[in-house]
Amino acid sequence: MKVRNLVFMGILVAIGTLSAHIAAIPVAGAKVFPVQHAINVVAGVFLGPGQAVLVAFGTGLLRNMIGTGTPLAFPGGMIGAFFAGLFYQLSRKAWMASAGELLGTGLIGALVSYPIAQFILGKPAAALTYVVPFSMSSGVGALLGLGLVVTLRNTEVARGFLRQTRPVHADAEHKE
Repeated sequence: MKVRNLVFMGILVAIGTLSAHIAAIPVAGAKVFPVQHAINVVAGVFLGPGQAVLVAFGTGLLRNMIGTGTPLAFPGGMIGAFFAGLFYQLSRKAWMASAGELLGTGLIGALVSYPIAQFILGKPAAALTYVVPFSMSSGVGALLGLGLVVTLRNTEVARGFLRQTRPVHADAEHKE
């Protein structure tokens, strides 16, 4: 893993952790956090699925340690980050990273959160309880992340970063 990637991962974790108390919205025992979903999209595009998952894990862990998160941050954030990175890696389209975030967090992460809420947190909930709030949060965050990716791509630093860190088809032309 390159130092550049580690630094970028640390910056994304810091942004996610520090902004958690500002932009988190409590819903049904979870704290929905659109900023994390935007970070997942950015990390998925610039770092790939594995490192995006590490960013989501680090942010979720720190948020839980300082009391601004819940254990539900792990399945939603990590699954969404993985799918954002995977969809981008397979398609090379930033909007697919956003779609991956929405699917990963909004549906799969929400469904995985049910047993965590039920058995670990002791909060009785229906299986689909988290689908709507997670989908709304990840939808807003995915759009925000898409806007950030499109904006960042137009900077010289980001273009150089993409040339250095693209995990698949490194020599292919980068088009949207």
